[in-house]
Amino acid sequence: MNIKNRIIGIREVPVASLRPNPKNWRTHPQAQRDALKGLLAEVGYAVPALARELPDGSLMLIDGHLRAETVTGTMPVCVLDVTEEEADKLLATIDPLSGLAGQDDAKVAELLAGVQSDSAAVQAMLAELYKLPEPEAPKAEEEPPLTKEAFQILVECKDEQQQAELLERFAEEGITCRSLIS
Repeated sequence: MNIKNRIIGIREVPVASLRPNPKNWRTHPQAQRDALKGLLAEVGYAVPALARELPDGSLMLIDGHLRAETVTGTMPVCVLDVTEEEADKLLATIDPLSGLAGQDDAKVAELLAGVQSDSAAVQAMLAELYKLPEPEAPKAEEEPPLTKEAFQILVECKDEQQQAELLERFAEEGITCRSLIS
């Protein structure tokens, strides 16, 4: 397979100069907007927006509309050498293609164990996106069923150490016992 490199370069571009794609079909709920703000505040830019250069030299977004709506100043943009039809194909497939990926629950749990965020919106997004199966609760040790007849004794010990020694001795002898502190 011969794969073409369509990336012209990555530029730092004034956000106000970017043209939104009128065919952009994505909508952005408030939770997503808040999570993006949280990530940008904590990490900063990690992925450039995608745009194509128009004949007049301006840049039309393919991906990154929410980032462009969220920030002011400049942002990194990966400029592609693609036609309008190819840009449309990318616009229609980038997010859905990512959405087709599966999830390895064990690896996600391991990853998320180390992910910390001060942003409540980021925490909520992670909880919603990575719905992991609830870990099985450890089974409680079952108490032997009480019978109508029970033979009990109460032994007073001089201190906690003597009590622990006595409980250990009884356990070694197979005697069921419980400590009582009064």
